[in-house]
Parts: sequence; C-alpha cells; structure tokens
Amino acid sequence: MTDHVREDWYLASLGRTLIWARLRVLEAGTAEVLDSDGNTLPYDSEDTARAALFDAEFVAWDGLDEDDALTRGFSLHDVQPPQADNDDALRPLMVQSLGGRA
Repeated sequence: MTDHVREDWYLASLGRTLIWARLRVLEAGTAEVLDSDGNTLPYDSEDTARAALFDAEFVAWDGLDEDDALTRGFSLHDVQPPQADNDDALRPLMVQSLGGRA
C-alpha cells in the first residue's frame, strides 16, 4: 500500500516488554495507527493520532536518545522497530519481550 506519505514508529514499555505502534500519515491528510493488537485505527489528522499515542504513554522512536532508551531498559543499539513485508506479518512482532538487562 503506497497511499501514505510518511511512516513513524512509537513505543511504550512495560517492564521488559516493548509495545510498538506505527503511525502512517495518508495522502488525504488523515492518519492511521497500527496498534499492538493488530488493529488499524483511523484518525482525522496526524495531530489527533499523535495525541492518542502520547495519551497512551507512547514515545516517538525517532525522538529517543540512548539515555532515554536506557531509562526504559534497553539500548538503541539492540532494538529496532519491527519489520515485515505486510501488516499481517507485522502484527505478531508489535510486542517484543526483552532478554536480560540492557
């Protein structure tokens, strides 16, 4: 699907578990979030989608520095947003358990 103009990743942490969310800004100016349950949630704007993510205590992946990551229990060198060829393959990767201490 190429009807999006940008894709950003967000994460939340719960203990040693990372919970990912993907925000896509669509050509029409609306946005959608693929959440950790595999649901695609529509929003009327990028700002509304971001606000919902921040309200749910997600942080922008591209805004994290190493100190922020270490505070959350992982190193930026050891973690990357999930990748897959399509959303069906991506869904089971949206929740990531971390091993030993970062």
